[in-house]
Amino acid sequence: MGAIEDIYADLETDVSEEEFQEAVEEKVSQMDGLVDEETAAQLLAHELADGEVDTIADIDPAMDEVKFLAKVRSVGELRTFERDEEGEGMVINVEVADETGSVRLAFWDEQAEAVDAGELDTGDVLRVKGRPKEGYNGLEVSVTEAEPDDEVDIEVALEGDSIEALALGQSDVTLKGLVLGTDEVRTFDRDDGSEGRVANLTLGDETGRIRVTLWDERADRADELEPGTAVEVVDGYVRERDGDLELHVGDRGAVDEVEETVEYEPDTTPIDAVEIDQTVDIAGVVRSTDEKRTFDRDDGSEGQVRNVRLQDDTGNIRVALWGEKADIDVAPGDELLAANAEIQDGWQDDLEASAGWQSTVVVLEDAETGVGASPSGPEASDDADTAVSDGGDAGLDAFADGESPEATGEAAEGEAVEFTGTVVQTGNPVILDDGTETMSVDTDETLRLGEEVTARGTVEAEVLDADEVL
Repeated sequence: MGAIEDIYADLETDVSEEEFQEAVEEKVSQMDGLVDEETAAQLLAHELADGEVDTIADIDPAMDEVKFLAKVRSVGELRTFERDEEGEGMVINVEVADETGSVRLAFWDEQAEAVDAGELDTGDVLRVKGRPKEGYNGLEVSVTEAEPDDEVDIEVALEGDSIEALALGQSDVTLKGLVLGTDEVRTFDRDDGSEGRVANLTLGDETGRIRVTLWDERADRADELEPGTAVEVVDGYVRERDGDLELHVGDRGAVDEVEETVEYEPDTTPIDAVEIDQTVDIAGVVRSTDEKRTFDRDDGSEGQVRNVRLQDDTGNIRVALWGEKADIDVAPGDELLAANAEIQDGWQDDLEASAGWQSTVVVLEDAETGVGASPSGPEASDDADTAVSDGGDAGLDAFADGESPEATGEAAEGEAVEFTGTVVQTGNPVILDDGTETMSVDTDETLRLGEEVTARGTVEAEVLDADEVL
């Protein structure tokens, strides 16, 4: 084996040996014989190795140049702009992907014209050489060279029209989905002193669910859209937060209502399979509901919580709905999805689910949840029937030792009382709320927000000094 063959054998490249030999001869010619073939081969090997990445996930915006293979997923529209002194410029964006992710390619001027003329099609596999940078919508590569490769296949979906197909770094996303829930618009101050606005909504389709973040003027859509509305996101871009993908919509994007049917069927965990400290999606029939309760936080703001009991065909669990979720119109017999709910240790060592700001709570209409429309059929227990009919909470009533005497925050000093309520503030003292009154409780027990407990003891200085907490 000769020197050139040895150099080629050490390379990790998709360039064929024949192409490498031709490039060596061309390099010798370009340098007017100042280098021999072996030196030219070494120079080419260095050029091939420099910037070569295995996958799109390996691209870093700090790299000077990258070379990689990717499949074309979508081709954008040609846009023109005015340069300061060089006249009119042209650019066209192309979305490409491999098995690890996607990236936007920017083709400029003559290359952009060629793409616009149809020289590039969806599904083409390209050998790309270009300069990476952090662009407006994330990572992008400004193309210097791009050539089709008909001999390589990359197995990626050609269209990002489903939630399951979305990939980190993808932009120009068009996605149809069903609005599952919305959050309120929030404001924040930017570093330049301007005010920003942001809101979230959750979309679902037949492949999954994703949180959508709406920025500035687009944030108003969260107030305008009702759960159950079919929408189309246009020109979104995919980011990552806390290990999950999110779809973002800025001033170039939109969320429009569509007259189409979008199916969504939640992939949920059976209630009897949940474990403490898990974050899960659960769904079932609402077996009972409690009244909404308000409370004062340490910072002086007002909070609210509402407990419901959810049942599927494997069991039932208390779900605490916090904040705006406590206002959701839900009643016994409704089918409910609680997504991203945190499983905690509840009252009497019973597990309960906490649906906070990161959770999505949706009243379902046609989704398969494993239970019928009402828990009062032959499979339902007697206490479930009672809970549905009177709106009470079977979990608390079933364990109470008889009827509790009424206790108020105005109990006389030294009076023995029993107070049953929901933990609305932890710490020292704990504050319990029974729906009409609150009681400060001095206890060494470790309690959780949303937990329903009964405290027994005597009142001293308007604080219940608990002898026991059940």
